[in-house]
Amino acid sequence: MKKLQFAFIAALLFVAASCNFTEEIHLNEDGSGKLSINFDGSEMMDMAGDELAKTNEEAIDSIISFKDFLEEKKDSIAQLPKEEQEKLKKLEPFNMRMVMNPEEKTMMFDLFSEFKNVNEVNDAFAAFQDASSMGPNAKPKQGQMKPAEQPTEVNYSFKKNKFTRTAKIVDQALFQQQLDSLQGAEMFLSGSTYTLKYHFPKKIKSTTAKEATFSQDGKTLIYEVNFLDMMKNPSVLDLEVELEK
Repeated sequence: MKKLQFAFIAALLFVAASCNFTEEIHLNEDGSGKLSINFDGSEMMDMAGDELAKTNEEAIDSIISFKDFLEEKKDSIAQLPKEEQEKLKKLEPFNMRMVMNPEEKTMMFDLFSEFKNVNEVNDAFAAFQDASSMGPNAKPKQGQMKPAEQPTEVNYSFKKNKFTRTAKIVDQALFQQQLDSLQGAEMFLSGSTYTLKYHFPKKIKSTTAKEATFSQDGKTLIYEVNFLDMMKNPSVLDLEVELEK
């Protein structure tokens, strides 16, 4: 359990000092599919690996089921306000794989979930932040099981061969606080990226993401933006994709 706690702490730290995120969706014709958000912290580990190696932490390669985690903590969760319980409930469909090896200087976190309808999918990045902020030993009195308030939300839709991803700011004051907190890290984060990688059941006819690239079969869209640009303007990743009939 100590190793899992260490991994969650590391995840929270590296979310704050992000490297490269990939938001990936595999979409079926009926609207079902799989969503994952992958964080690659290998570059950060390369920079801090020697210091982490000194902690004598063992290598980690494990999967956490949030359904099992929330069941295990149900008595503690029942003490939380209803609103916070509902936010935690949104993590129930997710699993998280954590891979970390200080000696090899590798770190990877992958939060993933299957869905029946993409319209019901939670904001992947917000879910990742919430998942990373909770350790398996968290207790309500420590404030560690309270999901962070998110200033933005992302909505997905897939209807009649058209897929859309739209983001909006839901709390302007909180959004400004987030921007202020980034000011001291802009130079460090300048090389960080956030990439959309969407796999569709049919060939892509058109998209509003002009700088996107496509797979050879025309069914996968890849769209990469600067992480800081995304944090400052969430709508930079808004897009519409029309599939061939």
